[in-house]
Amino acid sequence: MNVSEKAKIINSIFYPTLFVVIIWLVKLAEVIFHYNFVVFGIMPLKFSGLIGIFTSPLIHGDVAHLSANSVPIWVLMATLFYFYRPIAWKVFILTYFVTGLWVWFFAREAYHIGASGVVYGLATFIFLSGIFRKESRLMAISMFVIFSYGGLVWGIFPQLFPEKNISWESHLMGILAGLALAVYYKNEGPQRKKFSWELEEEDPNEDENAYWRIPPPAPKPEQPAPIEVNYIYQESEKPEIQDNKEQ
Repeated sequence: MNVSEKAKIINSIFYPTLFVVIIWLVKLAEVIFHYNFVVFGIMPLKFSGLIGIFTSPLIHGDVAHLSANSVPIWVLMATLFYFYRPIAWKVFILTYFVTGLWVWFFAREAYHIGASGVVYGLATFIFLSGIFRKESRLMAISMFVIFSYGGLVWGIFPQLFPEKNISWESHLMGILAGLALAVYYKNEGPQRKKFSWELEEEDPNEDENAYWRIPPPAPKPEQPAPIEVNYIYQESEKPEIQDNKEQ
């Protein structure tokens, strides 16, 4: 393993670990100070609820809620920062804030907290990006995501869990945000490697000076054949001229 690969692995692990540490510290602060941070969640269509767009993914109802989100957020962030490093920060930040903004606009009136919206967004982005790019490693990661977190889809149906206070709106908005970002960034980041014969097929279209793209010279107009005129003449005898003179 070379140095660059080690640095890539360290970076892909560092940021999700930092995020998980932060959300646990937030819960620890609640316990120490005996204060419920739920008031910093998203309250839809309320000016005071806008702060939740920034803070709600860091706040969780209880330790069980926090534990349930910690493992998937760590795994998905690590996957994002390893395989999609050139666009990882863009995708993470946009998933984080777009999901929260849409929840603020469209969710029911209640405090919405937890990182599950981000989890749904990242899972959707990683799954669809692998499919769109048709790259073998990324498609394998997509399959891993769907097998590991495919059950998350049931979280958008509130009637399945009537006894639980689940923000299904956060789950749905996360899915929509992940879908939008997967489409928007499908041509950025890692792409499928192209084989030599595919490149050869593309070269004629890219090389404007290729000999087969140069039009043949226009034919020269035909010149009329020169006209030869042959003059045939015969020398005639001089007529005898008689002078009539008077004698």
